[in-house]
Amino acid sequence: MGAITENEWRYNQLIKQFPSEPEPAFEDEEQLTRWWGRKWGCTNDVGRLRVVLMHRPGDEVNVVDTAKRLDNNAFGDTQAGWYWRGDEPPDLTAMQAQHDAYVAALRAEGVEVVFIDAPAPGRMKTCYTRDAVVGIGGGAMVMRLGPRIRRGEELPATRTLAKIGCPILRTISGTGVAEGGSFCWLNSKVAATGVSSRTNDEGARQIEEVMRSQGVELIKVPLTGYRLHIDGLFVMIGPDLAIANFTLLPYWFIERLNELGIRLIELHHEDDGAIINSLAVAPYRMLMPEGVSGYTMDRLALHGVEVITVPYDKVISGGGGLHCSTAPLIRDEV
Repeated sequence: MGAITENEWRYNQLIKQFPSEPEPAFEDEEQLTRWWGRKWGCTNDVGRLRVVLMHRPGDEVNVVDTAKRLDNNAFGDTQAGWYWRGDEPPDLTAMQAQHDAYVAALRAEGVEVVFIDAPAPGRMKTCYTRDAVVGIGGGAMVMRLGPRIRRGEELPATRTLAKIGCPILRTISGTGVAEGGSFCWLNSKVAATGVSSRTNDEGARQIEEVMRSQGVELIKVPLTGYRLHIDGLFVMIGPDLAIANFTLLPYWFIERLNELGIRLIELHHEDDGAIINSLAVAPYRMLMPEGVSGYTMDRLALHGVEVITVPYDKVISGGGGLHCSTAPLIRDEV
């Protein structure tokens, strides 16, 4: 090898004066605020909600064709990939009115609502933004949705995150599939993901990579049968409180929650499963759909939980509730 030139030597001396600086970490508040404009991301599911990503239902739901009825009291087209649960087709006007009321309730809580610019053509379930985007420390993960009717929601979500300057720390790739409805924070150092047809082992592995880089343990919870998302079975209410369906959660996971000091309010038999699919806007302050049983309301009150109910049955009939319809991008620490 020949000797280096004088210019190369001088260049090396210059570079020595300007070394790379891995510390502080990307997620450091000062770093995020300085270079990305604000402290993006979430490390819990219950801190004061500051920014949320949503989509108002629009003409995309009109893909539902009532001439295409499935055997299970639903409408759908297996070739095109769309489906709609229930005996009645979408009522877009009513869906929009209920979604608008939900947005108004969030804004009344001081939440900044960011809307996806425009859905991908025919992606009729875009209003359930939780599945496409998950807020984590320092930014967000863009997920890779499982079924054909949902594949493609990722692009408009990604464009919207880029437009507002929210860092994207991971995009699920390869053969991984993962949906945000199956991800939850238990505390700032422990998160969980349901493993099902909507979040496979490879998707969970990729989520775990990101969590590990932030010093967070990821608990993988296999869901039973054709259950899709963990947010139909379990949702955090406060740092040490959650609502859960004991008949569908694995016993070992309930025990782990107890070890973490998380108390559980059991879903009452009078309550529809959509009651769990609710949203904490602050510790012990919940937005829940109308129809919560008196028993559950009493239990929530005994635990010091404030509840605001909103009508949401028309949106729920599409397959997702209040929790599904929001993708938190910034929450306060707790």
